[in-house]
Amino acid sequence: MSSLEAAARGGAATLFVLLGLLLVFGTARHRPQARLGGLLSLSVAAYVVSSAPYLEMLPLIGAPWLAPLRLASIGVPALIWLFARACFDDAFRLSWHHALPWLASILVGAVCMTNLWPPLWWLNWILALAFIAAACWQAAAGRSADLVEGRRRFRLVLFALTAVYALVVMVTDLPGFRPPLPSSSAGLINALGLLAMAALVSGVHLTVRGDNFGRQPVAPASPIDLAAAPPAAQAVPPPPSPEEEADALRLLDRLRRLMAEEKIHREEGLTVASLAARLDVPQYRLRQLINQRLGHRNFSSFVNGYRLEEAKAALADPAQADVPVLTIALDTGFQSIGPFNRAFKAHAGVTPTEFRRARLVEAPLPLADS
Repeated sequence: MSSLEAAARGGAATLFVLLGLLLVFGTARHRPQARLGGLLSLSVAAYVVSSAPYLEMLPLIGAPWLAPLRLASIGVPALIWLFARACFDDAFRLSWHHALPWLASILVGAVCMTNLWPPLWWLNWILALAFIAAACWQAAAGRSADLVEGRRRFRLVLFALTAVYALVVMVTDLPGFRPPLPSSSAGLINALGLLAMAALVSGVHLTVRGDNFGRQPVAPASPIDLAAAPPAAQAVPPPPSPEEEADALRLLDRLRRLMAEEKIHREEGLTVASLAARLDVPQYRLRQLINQRLGHRNFSSFVNGYRLEEAKAALADPAQADVPVLTIALDTGFQSIGPFNRAFKAHAGVTPTEFRRARLVEAPLPLADS
């Protein structure tokens, strides 16, 4: 291993360890993003060390201390996926079962390290690439509906970092993809790539806002009260000028009319772009308005709030007691019964059928005039 590669690996490992400790023991340590991000950083540091050419060739019998480093590095792809979910899925709540994919990948890696059946390494690499692909999808898929500007930018950063990590691993570790390079050159590429990743991740952590690591999501405002002030827990920019405040209130009123009176939420394929076009405002301004004024972090939750309120009114209406739940779901803007049932249960705590039964018992059908 050349002195340049040793310096690159040492720098990368140091940066990842410091970042991991900062996340695990910092002020945001109670957040799942920080916990998973810290564990991920420490695991990548383990990969940086264990993938060094000299250490990579050492048998575990002669260096048993390498075993935990190698196992930790095998779990990196699963942690990348879990970290992406924690950052971008507002419904994510860290639980013991989230450790199962990570532990499964480590178990497969542990069996591979025994070399009892060498073809099992292919399963290990397939699992790793599957987790990386899932992380990239998690970062990219929901960006258009994301209302938090800092998190929208972080999606691109995480997507790029995950892709770079996959490229570094394929170029230097994965048989069949490895180019015909001398081992010293492959090791140097690996080390420099990891150092660049470490520097970029550290820079992102120092500049990214609290949307990903520190800020708690706030309860969104009621769909009925679009002119409500921002919730007290919501961190907002400096107070706007009187002119900006008046303009924002006018835009909120126009948004209220579109949603509550014209019921634009019923339209199929409603997006931030289409709603911004109806309001004749830039998309970033509409995202900022819904996020900072109404407390929503995702456009789907904002639109579904109106759909679910309308559905609850229909289900509680004795005059619509014979209307199928599916018809109500489609009429309010949902495209199928499955997403409607899941959203309704998360919103009301009961299924649509249970909600209807309880409300109709409270308000029985009126007797017909004799």
